[in-house]
Amino acid sequence: MTALGSSAVRVAAKWRPNLSLIVFLMLSAVLALPFVGLFFFRIYENQLVHQTEAELIAQSVALTAAIRRDFENNLPADAALGAEVPATPTSLPDEPFRRILPSLDLTRDSLLGRRPEARAASQPASAAFRAAGERLSPLLLETQAITLAGFRLLDPQGVVIAGREEIGLSLAHVEEVAKALQGGFAATLRQRVSSQAPPPLYSLSRGTSIRIFTATPIILRDRVAGVLYASRTPSNVFRHLYEERGKIVLAGLSVAALTLLIGLAFHRTITRPVHELIARTMAIGHGDRSAMRPLKNHGTAEFARLSQSFLEMAGSLNTRSDFIATFAAHVSHELKSPLTSIEGAAELLRDDGDGDGPVMSEEKRRHFLGNIIADTHRLTAITNRLRELARAESTPTGGTTSLSPAIAGLRRDFAGIEIRTGGYLDSAIRISAENLQIILAHLTDNALRHDATELDIAAVTEGDRLRVTVRDNGSGVSPNNRARIFDSFFTTRRDSGGTGMGLSIVRSMLNAHGGAIGLLDDEPGTAFALTLQRAPEAETHA
Repeated sequence: MTALGSSAVRVAAKWRPNLSLIVFLMLSAVLALPFVGLFFFRIYENQLVHQTEAELIAQSVALTAAIRRDFENNLPADAALGAEVPATPTSLPDEPFRRILPSLDLTRDSLLGRRPEARAASQPASAAFRAAGERLSPLLLETQAITLAGFRLLDPQGVVIAGREEIGLSLAHVEEVAKALQGGFAATLRQRVSSQAPPPLYSLSRGTSIRIFTATPIILRDRVAGVLYASRTPSNVFRHLYEERGKIVLAGLSVAALTLLIGLAFHRTITRPVHELIARTMAIGHGDRSAMRPLKNHGTAEFARLSQSFLEMAGSLNTRSDFIATFAAHVSHELKSPLTSIEGAAELLRDDGDGDGPVMSEEKRRHFLGNIIADTHRLTAITNRLRELARAESTPTGGTTSLSPAIAGLRRDFAGIEIRTGGYLDSAIRISAENLQIILAHLTDNALRHDATELDIAAVTEGDRLRVTVRDNGSGVSPNNRARIFDSFFTTRRDSGGTGMGLSIVRSMLNAHGGAIGLLDDEPGTAFALTLQRAPEAETHA
């Protein structure tokens, strides 16, 4: 035997994240964004590399101008200079400037190894260049003390003649120096070697491990008279963050507090209403009608609408449940009367043949048999109407037709009543011909049972609706019965075979098609107003 409710559609059983977990993950992602954002500071670091290279270029160009003036005034005319440098034309004939722009890029340029160690010079610097180095060394040291950049002044052979260290050693083998000795400017990124360990946060950055080197040639009489070799480590945002770690901790706590507030807002506006709605659903499912009340906290407008829709659905289901219970009571009452009559008549007929009492006359026997047959006919009529009502409750709503074919069927099936028509009988309506025939047949049968001899059917259009008036000249409906006329099993013609279900079937079928029926104030006779949805004329078919 199939278990009760086993036919209900069930959600496939598999793991799904609950709303609290999703909210937690979202808040965790929000909380982690500031830390993830630290890695995006590399964009800023690249800008710092450009800035540092630009500063080295500016400082080197200013120093080489001072150094060139010193060489012009103090170097002898026969001093040995380096490679010849042809004059480079400017981009515009009337523009005297030759710009050197920053070109290093952390994401594009290769990071070279640490700068090679200085080597012993194959040929020591001349006395003139050594004297120039002694004169210019204070200038380089004072500049370095302010700019924090390292400077080396090299002679035309690449030998260090001025600077803080490596005096007398050669750097001609260094890549960028070699290029500058040929008259070209060079800039490179190299690994930085520091005697001090960087702070923990600072070590996350690539910018901590690099140093920028620039080599600027000093041109005198169209030849290389020397090279100014400069270097500096770019500033780094992480050093600043480490130095401001107290403020960062305060900012982190502020972010955590804000995240907590967001979590509380999520809980109040989403999580709590969902949990309360689930609890209400389970309570109503177990028959607790007291749970059919608005939520204590709706949170958002969407949850308010969802709660209202849920309450309306639960109310409709409860109304439906009450209708089924009342309907079952009516059905049992309607079936009990003929069954009791059949049972009583059958017992009397059975007792008449046992020989203990007087013999029942043939007239009484036929009377009781007639009662049995009449009651079975009534039971058959009731079961047929119950089947029709069930069909009306779940009737298919497809198809289109018009009134004309259905009225032709009425005239064929109900020859005992005169049917008059008028109005938009050929207007297309959204209902099948069979269902429209059932509706009009029940109304015609109802008119006949109330002694009607004439039936008027008139149709008028009202926008996208067709209003059909069905009026008869029968005995009408008394004022006391008007409120109950559409109730199931209510009839004033029970003795003539009425079941009280005809109008219930009509109303259910019209409701299924988006229509309606109402009782009009009309004397003498009875008048009903039906509304049906219109359809495009091209869809009409019988």
